[in-house]
Amino acid sequence: MGVIGAGALGFHHVRILRDMPGVAFAGFVESNPERAAHVTKELGVRAYPTVEALLDEIDAATVVVPTPAHYAVARQALERGKHLLIEKPIAATLDQADELVAIAKRTGALIQTGHVERFNRAIRAALPYVDAPRFVESDRLAPFNPRGSDVAVVLDLMIHDIDLVRTLVGGAVSGLRAVGIPVLTPFVDIANARLEFASGAVANITASRVSRERTRKLRIFQPSGYLSLDLAAGNGEFYRLRHDVDLAALAKAAASVEAFVERVPLEAPEGEPLRLEFESFLAAVRGDSPVMVTGEDGREALAVALRIVGEIERTLPALKGAGVAAGA
Repeated sequence: MGVIGAGALGFHHVRILRDMPGVAFAGFVESNPERAAHVTKELGVRAYPTVEALLDEIDAATVVVPTPAHYAVARQALERGKHLLIEKPIAATLDQADELVAIAKRTGALIQTGHVERFNRAIRAALPYVDAPRFVESDRLAPFNPRGSDVAVVLDLMIHDIDLVRTLVGGAVSGLRAVGIPVLTPFVDIANARLEFASGAVANITASRVSRERTRKLRIFQPSGYLSLDLAAGNGEFYRLRHDVDLAALAKAAASVEAFVERVPLEAPEGEPLRLEFESFLAAVRGDSPVMVTGEDGREALAVALRIVGEIERTLPALKGAGVAAGA
């Protein structure tokens, strides 16, 4: 395996893959010579001069270059039948995403999209309890960071939650409304979207990169109860009606919530999400399991994200074209 792109996130791709059991790590490619030298020194791995040179020696790679370069790099590798884990968003446009998926099918290569929140400990713990959600509320708030600020927050941060909501609710997004504004950059820095699904379920998603504090929380309301997840802490709770409650008696007098609600702590094994993501990708490449987050999944998350950007631009015409101009 190899890594294409060794910036802030790519560094951790190299760090983890270098030491993973069952992986012969070849090295990485990084277009910035100073950065390449730093990663080589810090991690003791080989830097290849070109993508072509790396592709000559590997079976699979992770793509961690800026989003505008995803298409060119991934297309080159997929045409040679190399399996890829492509960081989110899968591409800059839907046409590019569709072409990458088509090339992979033609050459027999696998694509996994890097929606790493699927491997968050809180999500893994909650999935066994998720049952036909009707309303999902998500808040992803972060202090300003220049990294990723050359693209709308919808593609930088919110796309994580778009993928999670689609995974939890299932089905197609039948309608959406969205608002957003730029604050510190020419692009949208804070956004809110209401997604309506064909099933009738609704999701309310907020993403901001101009907050004082960092928050990543998800709340899921369903007929069987209410799940409250803290993605930053990796834990959560499931609140459901106790089986031994007499609803008729409960209606006659006030009672504490503990008298009729059962609290179930949500737990899952420890695990670095990025490492778990790589393990799932390797298992798929070896044929031991299906791809966890397919190229098609990445394409659908991108489609919803671009619809949200389009809706925001409709209400703020001055932003038109700015939301997807650059990469994360």
